[in-house]
Amino acid sequence: MSLINETHDINLKSWVSSANEANCDFPIQNLPFAEVRRKNSDEAFRGAVAIGDQVIDLAKVNELGIFSGDAQVAVAAASKATLNEFMGLGQQYWSALRLALSNALREGAKEQAQLTDALIAQADIEFALPCRIGDYTDFYTSIYHATAVGSLFRPDNPLLPNYKWVPIGYHGRSSSIDVSGQTFHRPNGQTKAPDAEVPSFGPCKRLDYELELGIYLGKGNELGDAIAIENAENHVFGFCVFNDWSARDLQAWEYQPLGPFLAKNFASTVSPWIVTTEALAPYRTQWTRDENDPQPMDYLESTHNREFGAFDIKMDVQIETEKMRKEGHAPTLVSKSSFKHSYWTVAQMVTHHTVNGCNFQPGDMLGSGTQSGPEHEEAGSLLELSRGGKEKITLENGEQRTFLEDGDNVIMRGWCEKEGFARIGFGRVEGTVLPAK
Repeated sequence: MSLINETHDINLKSWVSSANEANCDFPIQNLPFAEVRRKNSDEAFRGAVAIGDQVIDLAKVNELGIFSGDAQVAVAAASKATLNEFMGLGQQYWSALRLALSNALREGAKEQAQLTDALIAQADIEFALPCRIGDYTDFYTSIYHATAVGSLFRPDNPLLPNYKWVPIGYHGRSSSIDVSGQTFHRPNGQTKAPDAEVPSFGPCKRLDYELELGIYLGKGNELGDAIAIENAENHVFGFCVFNDWSARDLQAWEYQPLGPFLAKNFASTVSPWIVTTEALAPYRTQWTRDENDPQPMDYLESTHNREFGAFDIKMDVQIETEKMRKEGHAPTLVSKSSFKHSYWTVAQMVTHHTVNGCNFQPGDMLGSGTQSGPEHEEAGSLLELSRGGKEKITLENGEQRTFLEDGDNVIMRGWCEKEGFARIGFGRVEGTVLPAK
């Protein structure tokens, strides 16, 4: 079954001319959602959709009343201070609004005169979190990351016995998630050096980033009702780029027997735009499992998941030091990867999460876990790139890093490219480390 429809047509052009430029993150084939207001204003935040270097103010679109039926119901919900209500409407309404916006933004659309007044330049806006994130679960879906990290702690047994059977995850802290531009103080906590008899307390010395995707849930399920894998993607509204900051020295001391705690709950940063699952349809790909590995249990298996369950979303990481900013140097690219390497799919994450009856609510978020590829330079964390802090990474201005230092700004980007389809961008997520308090 093809998931491609008229909104993905590469030949579509918008009357917003910047959306038609090569390498644009936000062509008419994308149409991601965010919460925005004009910079330095006391305006209420409201829903918006990106088109080129502009946004369409959905509160204004709602006032215009130019849509009808499901699309008008959807735009009314999407125009509010969070996207939760809109996300909770379900796929029928998401698709209706996407098609209505696509039609209204195309070259020659009769709505152009009215919608021109609803445009705001992206340079003139600021962002809030796109939705109220009630609950957040971080998964561990990259086998390359799991193997590389496991080998640092357990050289003889890097992968624990359950990894190839269970989509591993832990419940994270949603209150410390913020939108791109987040600044945070280096966390304090307990650490224990390998040669120390007792732990010590103080600022983290091995601060790291994690290159991840955030997966936003839309329509929820009732407590006690599992979501079957055949229906799982109907509950997935869209994706963002996600930096799950990690204090590796705190983590090494505290993670056994219960897993991450203070090493993970001090900050997490999301890109402001949610790229819808529908927009990513051209970039789906086959999901495979090595024939020598255990195959998924029946509840995690489906033909659709095999044929379309993986997404080829490319990502990269740049580091900008305080010295770079002062001297006008560009950030240094340190790694690239792709979500297509994930050992578990989004549908499998959703299904496993609810198989015990756990209930999702609109706006809940899943983290993909660090996305590392098969090659060392595709590692999604400094822990891997520096081989546990043993090898320094030289930046383009000559500075070196094993882990992050105060003043470092980490920039992550995501995009999809494929011949025959428009490039879909996620924008970027940035966050800056401040000194410990």
